[in-house]
Amino acid sequence: MSHGFETLAIHAGQDPEARTGAVIPPIYQTSTYAQDAVGAPRQGYEYSRSGNPTRDALQECLAALEGGPVGLAFASGLAAEDALLRTVCKPGDHVVIPDDAYGGTYRLFAKVAERWGLEYTPAKVSDPDAVRAAIRPGATRIIWVETPTNPLLGIADIAALAAVAHEADALLVVDNTFASPYLQQPIAFGADVVVHSTTKYIGGHSDVVGGALVAADRALGEELRYHQNAMGAVNGPFDAWLTLRGIKTLGVRMDRHCDNAERIAAYLDGHARVAQVLYPGLPAHPGHEVAAKQMRRFGGMISFRAAGGEEHAVEICNRAKLFVLAESLGGVESLIEHPGRMTHASAAGSPLEVPGDLVRLSVGIETVDDLLADLEQALG
Repeated sequence: MSHGFETLAIHAGQDPEARTGAVIPPIYQTSTYAQDAVGAPRQGYEYSRSGNPTRDALQECLAALEGGPVGLAFASGLAAEDALLRTVCKPGDHVVIPDDAYGGTYRLFAKVAERWGLEYTPAKVSDPDAVRAAIRPGATRIIWVETPTNPLLGIADIAALAAVAHEADALLVVDNTFASPYLQQPIAFGADVVVHSTTKYIGGHSDVVGGALVAADRALGEELRYHQNAMGAVNGPFDAWLTLRGIKTLGVRMDRHCDNAERIAAYLDGHARVAQVLYPGLPAHPGHEVAAKQMRRFGGMISFRAAGGEEHAVEICNRAKLFVLAESLGGVESLIEHPGRMTHASAAGSPLEVPGDLVRLSVGIETVDDLLADLEQALG
């Protein structure tokens, strides 16, 4: 990169508008475009599913932040995942997935893609040997990784898994939602595609739903672009504009998320009513050294296991006040949830089922002492 991260977040794809000099890219709220002649669309724009200037600005910025040649924006993170799978895979292919993947990702594989003929095997992505053992030679097309994982905050060594994937002639796909491109850039460590739910830290304000793919290889990126248009799950121009606005403050927001999360993780780690804290910033976390190698800091997500079991975990979620009981994550406000009964309910009864005593926190950017006081009363 020729500029720093914060400079790219504010300027990449966002030159002042040519006609008026508007500093902020306009919202091109249009479905179609006048053409200069039959077969001669102006600047390539003909229909907003195929291309829209607001979405293009977002896509250029996403590509710059992740260090890839092609970025693509979608209607949701799952829409991005679906487009990727149907671009790269065919019936009979196989994918290795995390054994504690996001519930929506698991549902996509188990309830949708498997019926289409795509097979999958869960593996512990923090263990390269376990991932290698799960590969089916000649059939495995993708090794799918979250790091940190959702919700158990496991850490995968991106460089090591890139080597494992490429040995098997497979692609390494990294869901970078929990870290954001500010904290981690998987392409720099050998990943082939980066996935985001831009709803989360990239948008950052809990007011827009979106997803993204960034490809390390231009040819693969253009294949993905073809499928983006052919399948049609793009985000609208206003959603793209909101996401681009959120990106501008990503760096400063992530610094505060990390500041607050580090304080809260240390507090929980010494609490009598907490059995275990899962946060890669703690030196005792088994993935701490790998995370320190590939992440700028350790993020704003914390999970912990309640000492009183599942009912205690549910009580903690219900008693919280400043921590809003809600699904999703990555907004400026702090959220609390019970993964087993909320975001990961679809994994119940499967190898990806999460512990019933688990509580997940998305630590916001509020005054940290207020958040600590809320957790103190919620823990009981």
